[in-house]
Amino acid sequence: MQLILRVGVAAVLLTLGFTGGALADALPGATLEGLLALAKANNPDYAGMRFEAQAASERVTPAGALPDPRLRTELMDITRMGEQNPTLLPGNVGSTRYTLMQDLPWFGKRGLKQDIAQFEADASQRKAEGGWTELAARVKSVQAQRHYLQRNAQLTQEILDLMQRLEQIAQLRYAGALAAQQDVIRSQVEQTSMKSELIALEGEARQADARLNALLARPSAAPLAAPESARAVPAQLNRSALEARLQSRNPQLFAQEALLQAAGKGRDLAYSNRYPDFTLSIAPTQYQTAIKEWALMVEVNIPLQQASRRAQESEAQAMFSAAQSRKEALANQLLSDLAENLAGIDAAQRSEALVTSSLLPQAELGLRSALAAYENGKVDFATVLDAQRQIRQAKQTRIKAQLEAQMRLAEIEKLAGDDL
Repeated sequence: MQLILRVGVAAVLLTLGFTGGALADALPGATLEGLLALAKANNPDYAGMRFEAQAASERVTPAGALPDPRLRTELMDITRMGEQNPTLLPGNVGSTRYTLMQDLPWFGKRGLKQDIAQFEADASQRKAEGGWTELAARVKSVQAQRHYLQRNAQLTQEILDLMQRLEQIAQLRYAGALAAQQDVIRSQVEQTSMKSELIALEGEARQADARLNALLARPSAAPLAAPESARAVPAQLNRSALEARLQSRNPQLFAQEALLQAAGKGRDLAYSNRYPDFTLSIAPTQYQTAIKEWALMVEVNIPLQQASRRAQESEAQAMFSAAQSRKEALANQLLSDLAENLAGIDAAQRSEALVTSSLLPQAELGLRSALAAYENGKVDFATVLDAQRQIRQAKQTRIKAQLEAQMRLAEIEKLAGDDL
């Protein structure tokens, strides 16, 4: 009987080191790189941002172009002093004047309008880049959750296998009148709880797959490969270097800077409206079949509505100040987010290190000791259950810490504008 129990205990201990691996297949989902490539190619939100950026870039050339010229035709004396019926033929009226007009803005206005359009196009392009970093962060986060759920399910299955072996040990002891039947019942209850958790984890995994498929523009129920491994998290992250990288590469900050520059040009354009615009025209006059007169005209608008223009200038200045404040607020928020995520990833890494180096070895040692003592009848089955719960909690804490580090890393990379 003691030999059989020792064999059962050895099998239980071997269960603790059991790890499973998923077979790779052609479905997306195994690697993060493949998911990011699919998201970049297929995500409709990101595609819409790219098209908006393209549309904004096409506005630059028209913004600096001259207005289209205008042609006016005037038929004078269409009855020729009452000598004929009205006619619309230029050769049969008293005279026909053709006026070709071209509007000419004040010097520099076209350039300012083109600069405004260019900065707005730059802002739209940066917004698209920011949309990609946001999308990439979401893909990374969902993939990290999928990996966490997979590992948690593997751990739960390991504990279920452990409980099945403990049930065998308890049955052997009960058959030898060395333990109460309650030990067998407790192991069976624990197994039922494990099976319930596996069902819940399976449901969460399907939900995570649906979220990922939505980001990839695939049907929500489309199959996905199991994630192969989690990304490596840098052991140390330099806060000063990341802050400098954020300020030099963050797309949101660049987009706000472009909008600030556009607001500055808009202010300059408002001040330039103090000066008049021109209209040049040339007007040949036709008498029957010959051009016999030429006229040249210069038209100038007179900027007399000073109150209106001062209000427009004040508006432009206020918009410029608002853009400055928004940029400053955004920079402060991004730096705050970076500090928060750096603190979070540091705490997660320290927690994982503590569990790996101290808590988990202690829990494993406690389980071995409890199993050996239960084999010899020195402790009850409740002590063994408590020991297995401790080792499970330690492993779950380590997995959660790794998930937290992955989530924080995705946010940091989004703030930095690229992968670390």
